[in-house]
Amino acid sequence: QVQLVESGGGLVQPGGSLRLSCAASGSTFSGYAMAWYRQAPGKQRELVARINSVGSTNYADSVKGRFSISRDNAKNTVYLQMNSLKPEDTAVYYCNKFPIPYTYWGQGTQVTVSS
Repeated sequence: QVQLVESGGGLVQPGGSLRLSCAASGSTFSGYAMAWYRQAPGKQRELVARINSVGSTNYADSVKGRFSISRDNAKNTVYLQMNSLKPEDTAVYYCNKFPIPYTYWGQGTQVTVSS
């Protein structure tokens, strides 16, 4: 059974940066596209960024130019570098397979952008 463990969230001031990590175990994800999603209070989960098996990336318009997704297949880990953070980026961030997520979702990592 696949396990996804997200980490790296925290409280940051507007304009700050964070780097999120997602470690996958129980499945070899090198052949899959992976993605970061986020869910803000009272809102639906949304796709933030995705990366395919060969490293091509795609971003939601709201984060384009500020976020960068990458992966290390040897470590079964996907990353999300977040720069120029805004209060509207506040959410719980999750990683999962794209386009069809694993049934199991990790617990996510909370990102709070506030002064």
